[in-house]
Amino acid sequence: MAIIKPFRALRPPKKLVEKVSALPYDVMNVEEACAMAAGNPNSFLHISRPEISLASEVDPHDESVYLQGKQNLEAFIQRGVLTQDDCNCFYVYRQRMGSISQTGLVVCASVDDYQSGIIKKHEHTRADKEEDRVKHIDYLDANDEPVFYLSRSCAEVEGIIEGVTNGPPEYDFISDDGVGHTAWIIADQTLIDRLIVLFAAIPKLYVADGHHRSAAAGRVRELRRDNNPGHNGNEEYNSFLTVVFPENQLNIMPYNRTVKDLNGRTIAEFMAQVESCFEIHPSSTPVIPAERHHFGMYLDGNWYHLHARPTIINEKDTVSRLDVSILQNSLLSPLLGIHNPRTDQRIHFVGGIRGNDELIKLVDSGEYAVAFALHPTSIRELIELADQDQIMPPKSTWFEPKLRSGLFVHLLS
Repeated sequence: MAIIKPFRALRPPKKLVEKVSALPYDVMNVEEACAMAAGNPNSFLHISRPEISLASEVDPHDESVYLQGKQNLEAFIQRGVLTQDDCNCFYVYRQRMGSISQTGLVVCASVDDYQSGIIKKHEHTRADKEEDRVKHIDYLDANDEPVFYLSRSCAEVEGIIEGVTNGPPEYDFISDDGVGHTAWIIADQTLIDRLIVLFAAIPKLYVADGHHRSAAAGRVRELRRDNNPGHNGNEEYNSFLTVVFPENQLNIMPYNRTVKDLNGRTIAEFMAQVESCFEIHPSSTPVIPAERHHFGMYLDGNWYHLHARPTIINEKDTVSRLDVSILQNSLLSPLLGIHNPRTDQRIHFVGGIRGNDELIKLVDSGEYAVAFALHPTSIRELIELADQDQIMPPKSTWFEPKLRSGLFVHLLS
């Protein structure tokens, strides 16, 4: 059973929501965050990326950064940029990007569910990123950005949400990246109670995006439990901010790769070795892989179709048959020497939202030698793998649109 809880969201008033809302902290570097927040003292980036308030030479993991985030959050509350709802609510959050529309339920999920495996994950976390999120959440005393979860579809849950969305929204705006954001409040206790019961019948939830925030929520709970002699399990720190979307609405994009060099090989030598594992066909146009086991490669100003040869595909193995695994195990590791893509500085990952133009730009700049465009991992593959407690290779999925930060904050005290 999946436990969900209503909560009193800390959120912006309608008149400020467009100014407050921001992209999530991990899709930009410090320079980009500074540019996005420039001239806007109400940008949520002052909370999610507090280093932009400090001198550029300050280490982003210095304690002063976490203290600055706490100070900025307190200032937002004092100025009325964020105010807390009077009662516990659920919230409905809809995003629209072109033809894509996804509508999720904003809730607090259970740390116990995450630690017991009811909430399924598909990626390992990096110790340094997890530690950063632990400190950020603990100093803020809040989950400032939601985790992106998916669930199996439930007709009654979707029916309740549809009924709510037929009413007037609390927020409705288009962000500067062209994505539409609409939100509704569920304050009706009867609906809240029914949704809790319905989710209790859902056996599992799945992390789509936010493994580090999920793991950090568990560690923050441990810290606070150990320092609270009166701990009873009902404290706010026992749950964390999430948006749960039904599986039938989500959109996964590819997570593409570029590599800095050909590992000492000439182009001719590299191509000859690639051909041992992939059928190669030149393309006069940028390649967008249309099916599984089909890749695009951009090298020396030219695009190529790569089709994995059957001899390198093991369809019986859930992990190794993923396209990200095939590329890693048959090309990136043996030919280009990228043995650990989580730590190797020669590989760069490019979210599918940036398109092939970004791959061309990076290779044509001379900074990278070769780029690979992938077919996206499917929701079915993610769920099947997570159900088997298997782990995907790093950077296997790119969900788009991204959840906007600053619309809902969950206070831990």
